[in-house]
Amino acid sequence: MEQRLPPQTVSPLTINLFFLVGLVAAFAFRVLIVFSHTYENLFRPAWYLGTIGYLLFFLYRFAISQKRKKAIEQYALIPKLEQSGQLSDEDRQVMVYLLSSIRKSRENLNYLFIFGLSFLAIIADQILMVN
Repeated sequence: MEQRLPPQTVSPLTINLFFLVGLVAAFAFRVLIVFSHTYENLFRPAWYLGTIGYLLFFLYRFAISQKRKKAIEQYALIPKLEQSGQLSDEDRQVMVYLLSSIRKSRENLNYLFIFGLSFLAIIADQILMVN
C-alpha cells in the first residue's frame, strides 16, 4: 500500500502574499470609479491590475478549496464521522490540517475589505457625479 502524507497548510508568507494580492485587486477595481471621473489615463492600468490580481487570488483560493475537498474525500472523513467510526492518527492529522487551514485563512478580512471598499466606491461615485 502506498504511503500518503497528510496535507499541510501553506506557509504564513504564502497566505499573507495572496491576501495582499486580493486586497490590491479589490482596491484596483474600486478605484476605477474614481479614475473614470478624475484620472482617465489610469483607468486601464487599474483595470488590468485588478483583473490580473483577481486571476491570481482566485486561482489560489480555488487550489486551497480543492485541496480541502480532496483531503475530505481521500480520507473518507464525512462517513467516518457520521458513523462514529474510529479515526486513525492519519485521519486526525487531516482533520487538524482542515481546521488549521480554515482558521489561518484571511478570507473573512478580505470579504470585509471588499465590502468596505465597495461601499466607499459607491459614495465616491455619488459625490463625483454631483461635482
